[in-house]
Amino acid sequence: MQAPATDAASALLAGLVSRGVRHLVVSPGSRSQALALVAAALEHAGLVRLHVRIDERVAGFTALGIARETGMPAAVICTSGTAVANLLPAALEAHHSGVPLLLLTADRPPELRGVGANQTTRQPGLFHPATRFDADLPVPEAVDPDATAPQTDTFDAVAATALAAALGEGALAAGPVHLNVPLREPLAGAVPAWLVERATRAAPADDVTDSEASGALYQGGGGIGVVGVAPEQAALVLEPGPRTIVVAGADAGPAAEDLAHRGGFPLVAEIVSGARFGRHVVHSYRALLREPDLGGRVQRVVVFGHPTLSREVARLLGRDDVEVIAVRGPGEPVNLNRATRTVDAVRVDGDTDRAWLGDWMRASRAAAVDLSPPAPDAEGLSSAVPQERLGAINAEVEVMRAPVDRAALVDALWRATWPHDRLVFGSSRLVRVADDLLGGKKVAVHSNRGLAGIDGTIATATGVALASQDDERPGVTRVLLGDLTLLHDVGALLLPPGEREPRLQVVVGNDGGGTIFDGLEVASVAGAAAMERVQFTPQNVRLEHLALAYGWEYRRVSTRVALDQALTAPSGGRQLIEVPLDR
Repeated sequence: MQAPATDAASALLAGLVSRGVRHLVVSPGSRSQALALVAAALEHAGLVRLHVRIDERVAGFTALGIARETGMPAAVICTSGTAVANLLPAALEAHHSGVPLLLLTADRPPELRGVGANQTTRQPGLFHPATRFDADLPVPEAVDPDATAPQTDTFDAVAATALAAALGEGALAAGPVHLNVPLREPLAGAVPAWLVERATRAAPADDVTDSEASGALYQGGGGIGVVGVAPEQAALVLEPGPRTIVVAGADAGPAAEDLAHRGGFPLVAEIVSGARFGRHVVHSYRALLREPDLGGRVQRVVVFGHPTLSREVARLLGRDDVEVIAVRGPGEPVNLNRATRTVDAVRVDGDTDRAWLGDWMRASRAAAVDLSPPAPDAEGLSSAVPQERLGAINAEVEVMRAPVDRAALVDALWRATWPHDRLVFGSSRLVRVADDLLGGKKVAVHSNRGLAGIDGTIATATGVALASQDDERPGVTRVLLGDLTLLHDVGALLLPPGEREPRLQVVVGNDGGGTIFDGLEVASVAGAAAMERVQFTPQNVRLEHLALAYGWEYRRVSTRVALDQALTAPSGGRQLIEVPLDR
């Protein structure tokens, strides 16, 4: 039996796959069964990687992680009702961080909206403020046995429009797209014979990128996506003169380091920037920005990415006496002083201010922190004098038994990670410790700093791991987070049997609650009981039992030696590594 719903789903998904979408994330449901079954058929044909998640919030962030790693959106498929609302956190993060995302939500037909029908709410426009494009698609009415019906071309055209919008065409940045797919019964039928042929054909030369071709659609956009196409600009030339630094926030990427290198500028690079490497990286930048002779003398800042980890950078970018130039990238342009100039590209012209750079580099070297464990006393260990040898042995034993603190934890993780690996930071106290202490190293770093929430951290890391390890590529994905961030996304630990396991290490610094609040203003105004109850929110979850229940390998480590071994031991699957920390 054939069904209009399945034929329309086939045209839509084949249109996406033929244009390069390679990952589909499905949350099961009745109304979405046609889309889900077509996704399964595409997986069976070897055309896509299919990921099944029972929690739509986990599904959304898994897709977000895949897109972060690949630059191409994954399509998320879900049923109607609250299932759709659970995609909102991932949609907002994608919007604010400029990550492409395709949301395909099944729905009841329009005549059942607003009349008390089961599992029905007004889904069109639900993500409207965040989307680059959204559409309430026409209800499929006809079976199309040979892919010649107008309905098939309509859904194919929608696929073209949606993908282009998700990748940022006609907008200032990539972001989420919402396609609401209303369907009438029968909700599924036989997958059409033409599915694979259409999914593997080359996209039409006159591919549609105008939403008018999609028929009578609900169209929208918001935030970044509504201001239109960015005008073509020549690169802004940075004339010599003003004392300049480069600031690299989340997702800045190597371009920030390249400008600092070419221009001879100090580089303030957040740990989540992907730009913390090279000779001009400033160590302990928070303290140096507070110095009147350094931070106080800055006249011009070139910003890449989205800085979020320090108040010192925020204050600098908000100063009226500092010229701020923001280089347009993914996510929202930075404009904290309301006088920021946003440009597409910059280049340098003129000589380096060697004295200015030298002042920063000398201060940076003096402020650098060496977190390495002390080297063994080789002379003492080989001494023929018993007391000398015993003293050296005792010193080694003390090093081996030393408990792990936050500084040692972030240092061990940083040292264990190499260019073929991936590192994901959760929004917790630990990312700030890492930002404050770690030196330069060129590794691939991800984080959800668009809204800097703790939502979906494990799911995002899973998506990053799955995408980065496609085609048997080497490397391990490590995610560093706090205990509350882990518990907030604990459902992401569930992976279905039969799917390829990612090489993924979830490293949890467990201090029993939200110690990040101990360093915020609330700690000075809240009473001890209230602080404990509603801010610190203590927990005593047995993480080893969680790991066992979800099928993860579990290790609890409390010394640096054990931590180094856990991070670098060969791993073929999922590991949960718990590191107990003092409050």
